[in-house]
Amino acid sequence: AGAFIYLAAATAAICGALLVLQGTHTTVLFTTPRPTLASQSIGLTRGAARIAPSRLPNPSISAASMNAHLTESASLRTVEHIVAASPTFLWNCMMLIAGVAAGWTAAHLYSRKPTLAVDECIAIMATASERKTDAKKAQLAPMRTRFAPSPTGSLHVGGARTALYNWLMAKKTGGTFVLRIEDTDLARSTRASEESMKADLRWLGLLWEEGPETPKEAETPFRQSERGPIYVDMAKKLMSKVGPDGKSIAYPCFSTQEEVGALKTATETTGEFQGTFVSPWRDAAEDVVQAKIAAGETYAVRFRVPKGKRVAINDIVRGPVSWDAEATIGDFVLLRSTGVPVYNFCVAVDDALMGITHVIRAEEHLTNTLRQGLILEALGFEMPTYAHCSLILGEDGSKLSKRHGATSVAQFAEEGFVPSAMINYLVGLGWNDGTEKEVYTIDEIIEAFSVDRVQKSPSVFDMGKLRWINAQHLHNMDDAVLAPLLVPFMLNAGLCKSADSPAVAVAAHMCKQKIELLVDVVPLVKDALAYDLTASLASDPAAAKLLEEDFKGLCKAVVEAYEASEFPDATQADFTDKYGAWVKEFGKKIGRKGKQLMQPLRLALSGLMSGPDIGCQLRLVAIAEQEGVACVSIVDRMAVLKALAAS
Repeated sequence: AGAFIYLAAATAAICGALLVLQGTHTTVLFTTPRPTLASQSIGLTRGAARIAPSRLPNPSISAASMNAHLTESASLRTVEHIVAASPTFLWNCMMLIAGVAAGWTAAHLYSRKPTLAVDECIAIMATASERKTDAKKAQLAPMRTRFAPSPTGSLHVGGARTALYNWLMAKKTGGTFVLRIEDTDLARSTRASEESMKADLRWLGLLWEEGPETPKEAETPFRQSERGPIYVDMAKKLMSKVGPDGKSIAYPCFSTQEEVGALKTATETTGEFQGTFVSPWRDAAEDVVQAKIAAGETYAVRFRVPKGKRVAINDIVRGPVSWDAEATIGDFVLLRSTGVPVYNFCVAVDDALMGITHVIRAEEHLTNTLRQGLILEALGFEMPTYAHCSLILGEDGSKLSKRHGATSVAQFAEEGFVPSAMINYLVGLGWNDGTEKEVYTIDEIIEAFSVDRVQKSPSVFDMGKLRWINAQHLHNMDDAVLAPLLVPFMLNAGLCKSADSPAVAVAAHMCKQKIELLVDVVPLVKDALAYDLTASLASDPAAAKLLEEDFKGLCKAVVEAYEASEFPDATQADFTDKYGAWVKEFGKKIGRKGKQLMQPLRLALSGLMSGPDIGCQLRLVAIAEQEGVACVSIVDRMAVLKALAAS
């Protein structure tokens, strides 16, 4: 109702504005007795009417008498005076009344419009809300992505990044990550390579929901070498299907490899070769073709590229890309004469039948999209959304290869990198979230990652940066998480006897803040188990200088505390805590603190001027002695100190 009142008032206000535009004040409307020239000379000063003497039409009439006359007239507010008003005044009044009437009428008519019930309003709001929710869901619709390696070697950095991007988008959208083995290159593909790649993916934590060794494998094979009948059926379908030109989409080509090569050579010589092979069987008579088939002659199946055909995609990374198919590739092979399908045919068929919605792969596959797009369209399948990621270069600007050092995932694992750090680094090779953040957890990466932020420009593989990121992940790990990762390195180095050795947990706590790679634990533990005080005093000037600060006196006090059983028992699990407490009491007893206490005590017990926590080192020595691992025992160390103190 308030809105209707405002509508009427607004209409009246507009009409009132017209009065102002006419130059007539509202006070004048109701105080002017009759239209005279004098009335035009009236000025309003603080609400009272006054006549300017200089503007009087008749000088014989004094200003005072005229003002008195007007004052008297203004008091007579009768109908007669109003009717006698000027035509302008009457027009203005009529406009004011008409404005109010029009506003009231409009408001009244609007108020008669049927209004929505409360529940109807709620329903509309709910529908709008659902639309927004649906739009959000549409942006994050579950994606079916795939990683499709060829098992001809190890899983390298580029392939690992491709797998990671696909895995991340499937995870982020609640979709499905598919592993498909593209082993159509029978001469180079091996099952050992496949197993190695799967092991590397598992190490990275990139587990697949569909693929080899999943329940889905019982329904359909995921190795292309096992899907041969599917490709043959699809090729036959294309041979029987008629295209827009009235001819079959695919056709048998009886040209041998030698004939194809000879034809290319001949046309190159005459200048007729345009970079694409034109099969003489493209428009062969049907009876001739059928006769050859009946005679048992082998043939390849070629795809008939339509004249003037263009294929276009809107690549997430690279933007719009299109090709002139006929000028770029010509008719291409789907099935070789041996019956083996070619790579692009397999990929297109598999992506379609496996319901892949997004194909994220390296830019070197961009040109393959042309053939795959033609095949998908011909079979009546929708093309997936493509994202072609830039190459990864070495620090010298060339494509990353073995000569740049470790490039396979297995090598990085052997060198002591951890999966979380590898994922953290790999995701940043071409992607960032727009912030300065460099260290991420896996969950943070899943939350932040979006393929539309992947850059077009190549990325440079920086080993130093990878090592730094690995160190940050190690420093942030819980001891319980780090310890199992150290086991293979400590076992291989002979620093513990079993995976459940207590030495592993102690080493994890001792080394965590000092290592870049897992393998760095080995020299630190070795130094802790070794002891050569004499060599340090002879070769390290800083150590030798301590001899001038009564180092021998401190050594004597340590030995006395040990022989008096005041020194804590290093074979006990709580030794490191008790050692810390003992150091404080020992310092008070000998009158030393801070650097004057800690530095010589470190040298005396470890034989070195620097290194990890002394309590952890001595605990490792005790464990090593119990397990039979080579070390200099605490007893032997005390003997060295006793001899030095007595010298």
